[in-house]
Amino acid sequence: MARLIVSTGEPAGIGPDIMLAAARQSYNADIITVGDPALFHARAKQLDLPIRIQETDLQSSHDFTEKDILRIIPVDLATTSQAGKLDSKNANYVLQVLDVCIDACMQDSVDAMVTGPIQKSVLNTAYPNFSGHTEYLAEKTQAALPVMMLATEGLRVALVTTHVPLVKIPALITRDRVESIIRILHRDLKNQFGLSNPKILIAGLNPHAGEDGHLGSEEQEIIEPIITQLINEGMNLRGPLPADTLFTEKYLSDADAVLAMYHDQGLPVLKYKGFGNAINITLGLPIVRTSVDHGTALDLAGTGRCEAGSMRLAINSAIDICKSRKAQST
Repeated sequence: MARLIVSTGEPAGIGPDIMLAAARQSYNADIITVGDPALFHARAKQLDLPIRIQETDLQSSHDFTEKDILRIIPVDLATTSQAGKLDSKNANYVLQVLDVCIDACMQDSVDAMVTGPIQKSVLNTAYPNFSGHTEYLAEKTQAALPVMMLATEGLRVALVTTHVPLVKIPALITRDRVESIIRILHRDLKNQFGLSNPKILIAGLNPHAGEDGHLGSEEQEIIEPIITQLINEGMNLRGPLPADTLFTEKYLSDADAVLAMYHDQGLPVLKYKGFGNAINITLGLPIVRTSVDHGTALDLAGTGRCEAGSMRLAINSAIDICKSRKAQST
């Protein structure tokens, strides 16, 4: 039976709301949340949700079949949090919660972690070098190259570059980086999703995938030679393909994943297809991490109008990945 630990992110956002809503059902796993119990008591009362808040620790055993209960490892807020109102005093709280989850995974006390949405503007105020969950997890777990992949029904999109300005992207499309990310994507599609020979479509960087060098040389000089090399090693790859036609049924019908060169090349399509029913999965880590695909939605916090579908999907996907990893190891 899998054991999961959950960080709900920014306390003023919808993270607490969607975790409380997700706790309305039972799971085939032991689910433990990390955070301030007083925050969840107050938010459950505000939302009129009959959730029982129970403080716990990693040594306690739980009844997996229970629902309407939220088990919490306590971490205190720096100051009381109000729904929809950011306070930079709680920036350290967000990172403390994340650290508890990461440590639990690294110590094999849990099988996977699930993360809610964070507010980078708050974290950047206190920690100017903070760039995102993915990079923070990589630093804490000493992972050389994390890979962001979002998934919804019928589509998985991984990224070569993540949260960087567009002007810096071409310099990051190097042979070493592209090859390493394809290898990580291929390996984790096998190990975490049980795909024996995953088919991966790879986008070009430039319009029309460079159009034989007339619109850019990265495809001919970097991306295509790497694809050829890895195909010769036995990988099932296709590309580089123009991003404007790659995301069509002709290509996607039998594909297991798409590798996009940058954030806004691949993710707008995925979020259009599955927003609210998609998740973020970090590949290339020594731990399993899934996340919601949306932000903090401060305007919806505490209103009862937000949807918890992505949190439920992130939890269930983490459970499925744990099962697949276990099957691969036996």
